[in-house]
Order: sequence, then C-alpha cells, then structure tokens
Amino acid sequence: MKHLAMAASLLALTAGAVQAGGIDRSRLNYGILFEKGTYAEFGFSHVTPDVSGTYIPAFGGGSTGNMAGDYTTFSLSYKQDLNDRLSFGLFINTPYGADASYTQGPYTGLRATWDSNQIVGIMKYKATDAISVYGGLRYLHSKASINIPPALARFNYTANGSTEDFGYVVGAAFEKPEIALRVGLTYESEITHDFPTHETGAPFGAAGIDTTTQIKMPQTVTLDFQSGIAKDTLLFGSIRWSEWSVWKVRPPGWGGLTGQDITGFDNDVLTWQLGVGRRINENWSVFARASYEEPKGGVSSRLSPTDGQTSFGIGGSYTKDKLKITAGIEYVKLGDAIDGSGTVFEGNDAVGFGLSVGYHF
Repeated sequence: MKHLAMAASLLALTAGAVQAGGIDRSRLNYGILFEKGTYAEFGFSHVTPDVSGTYIPAFGGGSTGNMAGDYTTFSLSYKQDLNDRLSFGLFINTPYGADASYTQGPYTGLRATWDSNQIVGIMKYKATDAISVYGGLRYLHSKASINIPPALARFNYTANGSTEDFGYVVGAAFEKPEIALRVGLTYESEITHDFPTHETGAPFGAAGIDTTTQIKMPQTVTLDFQSGIAKDTLLFGSIRWSEWSVWKVRPPGWGGLTGQDITGFDNDVLTWQLGVGRRINENWSVFARASYEEPKGGVSSRLSPTDGQTSFGIGGSYTKDKLKITAGIEYVKLGDAIDGSGTVFEGNDAVGFGLSVGYHF
C-alpha cells in the first residue's frame, strides 16, 4: 500500500510542466482512475520558455528576440467508485496552446495564439483483480488567431476563429499491486475541428471574408508503466506517440492566394520518459526523471521554431492522512531549428514548475 500511494503521487506530474511536441501543453493523468475510493485533484504548471533566433545577413542579421510567451496550464480531476468493479472519472485540462510573438527585426508583428479547454468523462471497469478497461468521451474547445505583417505576406493578414468538437478515449491496464506494477495503454482519437474563420487583408476587401478552416488534432497512443524495483523504490515512465503530421493550418482565403499552409508540422512526435522515485519516510517521497524527443531535421515553422527536446526534472510529494501534495521543477533543452528563410534558432530552453494537490474523501 505504501508503494501504491507513492506511485500515485509521483505519477501525478508525469504529464510534465513542459511539453514540446506539436502544440501539446499538458497530458491527462489517467492514473487517477486507479486511486482508491473517491479522490479529487487540482494541478497547475507555469512554463517560461526562451526561444530566439538569428536572422540571415540578407535580413539584416541580429536577433529575433524571445518569440515564445510564458504560459500557465490548469487541470482538475475527480474519480469515484460506483461499485466494486465500476468507477467514473471526470477530467478537465488545457491540453493545447501556443503563444508566439515577434518584436524584433523583419518578423516584427508576426503573432499567433492557440487556447484550448478539454473535458473528458471516463468509465473504468475492473474485469479481474489484474486487468481493467476504460473509455469515454472527450470534449475539446479551441480558439486561435494569427497576424502576419506585410513584410512576410505583402499585406497585413489576420485570421481568427473558435470551435468545439468531440473525440473519444479507450484504454486497458494490467496491475500487480504487491510490487506496485501497473502497465496502461491509452488511445486518444483524432479530433477534427472545422473553425468558422474570419480572414482580413487587402485582397479580401474592407470587411474581410468568412470561411471554414479544417484542422485535425492528432490521435495519440500512450504506454505508461510503473513498478517497484526495490524496497521503497519505484521505476516509472511512458512512451507516447502523437500524430502531429496531420496538423496543418491553411485558411481558405490564405491558401487560395498563396497555395501554402500558414503553419504545420511535417513529422509525428515520439516522447520517451523514464524516472525513479524513492519513499523517504511515512510522509515524504522524491523523484527524478528525464524525457526525450528526437529531432527530425528539415524546415521548421516560424511559429514553432524548435526541433526535439531533452528534459530533466526533480520533485517530491508530501502525504498526510487524506491529503497529498506533489511539486516538481523541470529544465528543457529545446532542439535547434532553421525556418524557411534560413533564420537559425539555437541554444534555446525552457523552465517549468508544476504543483498538484489531491484529497481522498
């Protein structure tokens, strides 16, 4: 039981304070479905990225300045047993986001934002003492805007829109409580957004035009695992595949004029995480972990000019009676990248802090 309590505390932050793949910002912690009894948890993280590049001589050289804004994510999770076999989970989070803004050099005025909110309802069925299956629906609301200055578009172009759509989650897990072993495989479906989009710019007239922009949010497959490896010591980690190659942004007005996407990703993302936790005493435990995303090379978007990542994080948890508090800090070395104009982005990083507070009722 001590192993299991420590495992849940440590895995509360495996979503991480920092995510680099695509426009991921936070993962849902489906491990909460395996908490005992009724349980609620609130979490947040704050991330400070530093992403800048150097213009080529033809653009006058010099720095782009930091084009990535700080951001904060939130999550709220609730789990309740309905009977000995069936339980229910409700999850709310801010899964995707972007905040890019250039204030120096030729790219000045290039800005883009993406905000999202997600609600997921899941039922878990314990088929045997060792095997559980779970599944449910995802509701995703997204809002996006972009401004491209005349230096990059020959006219000042803007587009904005918001929409909401549904997807689903299915998964299965194997448990062996006596050694704190749990292996879970979770699939999250693709969600297709049809954004009602308002585009403005000289070619579209004074009032602009109303169009519909289709954007696919990626399907994902995640393998999570944890196991006791010695007394009071836990090994944990995950392997996550996200189909970010389907994510392209091409509003019809812009696409008709240029024949190009505004932004997008050429490759899928595979994220590896591995960590170890140690229980110090009845109340305190600590952990350390590392994650890795392989750089893919090629041309990067000006709105997401990094390629791969390596991160390291440390943290700890405090448990007292029904209360559990977990906190961690993570440093991320962001991979170097080159955009379509030859601007080189290198030496970039980010620092994130995460905190979660859980309570058993």
